[in-house]
Amino acid sequence: MSKKGLQLESITSWLKADRPIIISGPCSAETEEQMVETAKQIAATGKVHALRAGIWKPRTRPGQYEGAGEEGLKWLIQAKKETGLPVTTEVANAAHVEACLKAGVDILWIGARTTVNPFSVQEVADSLKGVDIPVMIKNPINPDLELWLGAFERLNKAGITKMAAIHRGFSSFEKGPFRNAPMWDLAIELKTRIPELDMICDPSHIAGNRELISFVSQKALDLDMAGLMIESHINPDAAWSDAKQQVTPLVLGKIISELVARTVSTDNKAFKDTLSLLREQIDHLDDDIMSKMAARMKISEKIGQYKKENNVTILQVTRWEEIVQTRVSLGKAMGLDTGFTRDLLRLVHHESIQVQEKVMNNIEERV
Repeated sequence: MSKKGLQLESITSWLKADRPIIISGPCSAETEEQMVETAKQIAATGKVHALRAGIWKPRTRPGQYEGAGEEGLKWLIQAKKETGLPVTTEVANAAHVEACLKAGVDILWIGARTTVNPFSVQEVADSLKGVDIPVMIKNPINPDLELWLGAFERLNKAGITKMAAIHRGFSSFEKGPFRNAPMWDLAIELKTRIPELDMICDPSHIAGNRELISFVSQKALDLDMAGLMIESHINPDAAWSDAKQQVTPLVLGKIISELVARTVSTDNKAFKDTLSLLREQIDHLDDDIMSKMAARMKISEKIGQYKKENNVTILQVTRWEEIVQTRVSLGKAMGLDTGFTRDLLRLVHHESIQVQEKVMNNIEERV
């Protein structure tokens, strides 16, 4: 898929700031005092470009704090007056949009639970026709790139050109060290599809706990993301929502100070010459890998024909287990990550089965 002619303005232009862009504030606006005091302390770091806070909170189960509603917008705007920083909050429907525009919210964002529903995204898009306001869009809860792309297309068709993506990770049944699996490859794929689109990382929701925020933040900047959205609260442990993933403004300032912002390119001629040489070596190695893979599949084709002639099943579990055990051990000895080796073997094995199925069942290749 191409970028489909999306017309976009960089987040650095509509926030009038250099990268990395930092957006911070509490998960939820709980009281006016909490919102304003948090904002003041965040602004005092001198490192934040916009304030965030949840006004309407889509909670997974009832009984949890679901936000202050429109009353909370007043607190958010007061925080804006006290600090001079632009403010942003999440919207999920036309009523939210109308309330935010009336209150004077500077930037809107569409949350993961809304991005997953094209009807809701279209409702927000329709309510913004003729309005010049920046909109950030979080990835859908599930790893569906087309849904994410579709949200940008709907907003752009409504005339919104100031857009940015927010990568907040994806829900997964298997629980690992992160609250939401980063799946960086999907974020990279979105950037590949829409190169002009700036991407903000939400390390708070990826990490799920404050200890991992620094790690995720640096990873995001290393992957050329335009900035970060980090949740901050004056008293995180007492927060009414997502307490574990929020940090104090003091800790926020420390995290930002320790980040290493990298550039996409450099004018250093020695660097460019060396990089060009190394990339040339990689190109040659990639050519060799593709050639070896093609040769391997030709052998798989012969194996499929031999199995067909002898009426033997394609899948040979014992053989597969032997391949995994020996190749993973070999890869580890060569310094390759075990997870990477397993994933690579699964892809190769899957393709080998596909090749043998075509031979076994006389399936013609369709282009």
